[in-house]
Amino acid sequence: MNKFSHLDERGQATMVDISDKSSTKRIAIAESLVVLPAPVSVAINNNDVPKGDVFATARIAGIQAAKKCAELIPLCHPLPLSKVSIDFEHPDDGNILVRAECSTTGKTGVEMEALTAASVAALTIYDMCKGIDKGMEIRRTRLLSKSGGKSGNWIAGD
Repeated sequence: MNKFSHLDERGQATMVDISDKSSTKRIAIAESLVVLPAPVSVAINNNDVPKGDVFATARIAGIQAAKKCAELIPLCHPLPLSKVSIDFEHPDDGNILVRAECSTTGKTGVEMEALTAASVAALTIYDMCKGIDKGMEIRRTRLLSKSGGKSGNWIAGD
C-alpha cells in the first residue's frame, strides 16, 4: 500500500516536511481554455468590454493568484516566486488559451502556483465579460510541464 505524503501516521492531513530536500530551479507551465460565445469574442477583439482591458486585468489577477497559492490550497508551501508570467492566445475560433508560467529556486515545485494562476486568469476573463454573455465556459485546466526537483522533468501528452 502506498503511503500518502500529506497524511501523518494517524491519517491526519499534514504539510510535507521539505527541510531535507535540495533547492533546485523549478519551473511549471499550466493552461486553461476559455470558450467564448461570439459576442464576447467580438467585444474583446474590438476592445469594447465595458469593464475595461480584459487581458491586462486577467494577467494581474493570475500573477496575484500565484503569489497567494499557499493561502488558497491548504497544504501548499508558501514559495518565493522568482517569475510569474501570464500569456494569452486568442485565435479566430473565438477561444482564449491562458498560459501561466511560474518559477522559483526552492525545495518544492511550482505546479500548484501555475495551475492557480491559469485558473484565476480564466475566471477573471469570465468576470470581465459576463455582462456581455454568461455562456462562457472554462475548460481543460491542466499542467503542461514541470522541471526541477527530485522527479525531474515532466511534459504532458496530447
